[in-house]
Amino acid sequence: MRADALDPDLAAAVDEIESLGLPGWSDLSVDAARRLEDDLFSGPPEPPVADVRDFAFDGPHGEVPVRVYRPEETLGDPTARSRALVHLHGGGWTLGTLDSVDGICRELAVRSGAVVVSVDYRLAPEHPFPVPVDEATAAVEWVVETADALGVDPDRVGVSGTSAGGALAVAASLRARELDDSPTPAGQFLLYPIAGRDFETDSYRENADGPLLTRADMRWFYERYLRSPVDAANPYAVPLRASDLGDLPPATVVTAGFDPLRDDGVALADRFEREGTPVRNRHYPAMAHGFCSLADRVPTAETALAAVADDVRERL
Repeated sequence: MRADALDPDLAAAVDEIESLGLPGWSDLSVDAARRLEDDLFSGPPEPPVADVRDFAFDGPHGEVPVRVYRPEETLGDPTARSRALVHLHGGGWTLGTLDSVDGICRELAVRSGAVVVSVDYRLAPEHPFPVPVDEATAAVEWVVETADALGVDPDRVGVSGTSAGGALAVAASLRARELDDSPTPAGQFLLYPIAGRDFETDSYRENADGPLLTRADMRWFYERYLRSPVDAANPYAVPLRASDLGDLPPATVVTAGFDPLRDDGVALADRFEREGTPVRNRHYPAMAHGFCSLADRVPTAETALAAVADDVRERL
């Protein structure tokens, strides 16, 4: 499940990042970690997208900012209705902004032909579980309810997420299955999702020191996200704690060999398949956590994003 060595292109990118001598997330205060993230993700907007607009909707805990990306192929016929993706960023529920995930949202929009709605949900520790889950679920509901104004098909609204955002995407799907009045996403597209909370899996031991995400980082994130040990048993917080992962929207699960979260993602895909949810596990043995954000520098990351985009086109 893990290659003998990190992909050379990814290794070069990792070496460049590590040469900056930056501390790990778990070595910083929340405020310092957020400032560092702002510095790391302050590049020019790429790739070009036909239209990008910032909006907000009234969520269960107040106003929720969103950024809507519309690729060229969705323009033209004003009566046409496009597929849509509600995208939930990573950052361990503690970090992440609309700007930090701008690049991957642009990539998904251009490659999949979907209107991508990026969600700036509230962050822990100021807003711990279940606030981010509430807002992820509300974002899907808002896109479906506002479909005509957004020019999207309410029956072709999927949910995507990276890392912690992947966990939120699954939580939104679980809630929709349980609540009759909540719209069900048409598909789940989960990039190296957080799915479990066992820090002694093979992948956590093999990749405890990274690259790009460490076991200490994951402990730090969970300590800020969960209000108490009771939350760790809640499947909306830890998807692998669900008693049943069947009858959920068709899923794509991307996993990476050098990722501490690898085994959790594989276990999630295995349970989807075993319990009745259609799934594809796209595994990349020589990649590390977050690799899809490096598609401009790592050919395998570009290949992975193209595969996810193909799945979006097929399922939405």
